[in-house]
Amino acid sequence: MSKATGAGAGTTLYSLFFFAFLFGPLIIMVVTAFNSSSFPRITPWECFTTDWFSVLVNNARLMGGLGTSVIIGAGVVVCAVPIGLAGAMALSELPPRLRAALYTVLITPILIPGVVLGISTIVFWGIVGRAFGEEYASTFYNGIFLTLIGQITFISAYAMLVFSARLQRFDPTLTEAALDLGATPGQCFRKILLPFLKPAIGSAAFLTLLASFENYNTTVFTILSDSTFTTALASKVRLGTDPSLSALAVIIIGLTLIGAMVHEARTRRQALLRSGKPQLSPLYANPVTRVMTHPAGIAIMLIALAGLLVYLGSRHDASACKAGILQQKRAVQEQLLEEQRARIRKLREKAGPATTDAPATNNPSPFGGAFKPGMLAPKEETAPANPSPFGGAFKPNALKPKE
Repeated sequence: MSKATGAGAGTTLYSLFFFAFLFGPLIIMVVTAFNSSSFPRITPWECFTTDWFSVLVNNARLMGGLGTSVIIGAGVVVCAVPIGLAGAMALSELPPRLRAALYTVLITPILIPGVVLGISTIVFWGIVGRAFGEEYASTFYNGIFLTLIGQITFISAYAMLVFSARLQRFDPTLTEAALDLGATPGQCFRKILLPFLKPAIGSAAFLTLLASFENYNTTVFTILSDSTFTTALASKVRLGTDPSLSALAVIIIGLTLIGAMVHEARTRRQALLRSGKPQLSPLYANPVTRVMTHPAGIAIMLIALAGLLVYLGSRHDASACKAGILQQKRAVQEQLLEEQRARIRKLREKAGPATTDAPATNNPSPFGGAFKPGMLAPKEETAPANPSPFGGAFKPNALKPKE
């Protein structure tokens, strides 16, 4: 074997291990979501079922936490994106020394542990609430408000980094020329800077939304008596997992794939339009392929396919298969019990009848027959009429005069 062949085999083997490590857990979760076993597993396979998706949807705590996470995530996007944009623009306008100092200040919340941020948020706004004389039912002690504020403090820094990377490619002479031509700063911002930052705004909004959804360390302290989707999911895992979590993973993977395919179609379409001759592409040969390759058309087709799969899955009935599996399990249990009884009988036959040197008695129990039925019943008196050493002084009717 040549060195090149050995290197190629090593690269192939490494690639297989890499992709197995990367996608193996996802494949396992997808498969376990459709197994009727009450514990997430691939083998032994029992029945194909879609009931775990119904279990997930009918979980009131998870669905309530999902609604809370949507509210908090939307609030974080609305607040964190403008704050991050303002910080990035301030950094781009300052001289190098002040820029380094301000950058350190703005990036610090990312470096602080989430536990510290959560506790400090509760303490700070509790002090503010008491300073205004507010009661515990006020906004200052509301879990959603505290979580929103706590997440904005560090998620804004993520948005700032996205905008800073985009602004490094911006040519400031464009705004200077617009100002020289009579444009106001507001017009320069709306007509020049915002269109340039449009991709960064979408990326920052998506990033802040995901960061808000998946955050746990800060949220678990600030949410108080409420619960987000992440905290509800963590509580469910602590109490015991089931394949409904795998069903959740299938939904997330499906949405991610749909979004990625639509985004890829949009990117290719924009590249084709920028080429200046989209009509020369085979994709534009006829209206059918043109619609099918359009991002909106691909999105409609993928959503329709997902809806069809959901409909077919809801129509699938695995009750007969589950009843057969349950009957098989009961048969196996009966067989195991019968084998255990047979082993016990063999052990008794092998031991033989019990023989001891002491004479046989009616009470072989080592507890002296204390637990024998009827032991507490009064016994008939066979002893003398007055066995007491006190001469029967305490016997009932002892003081009664004798005839």
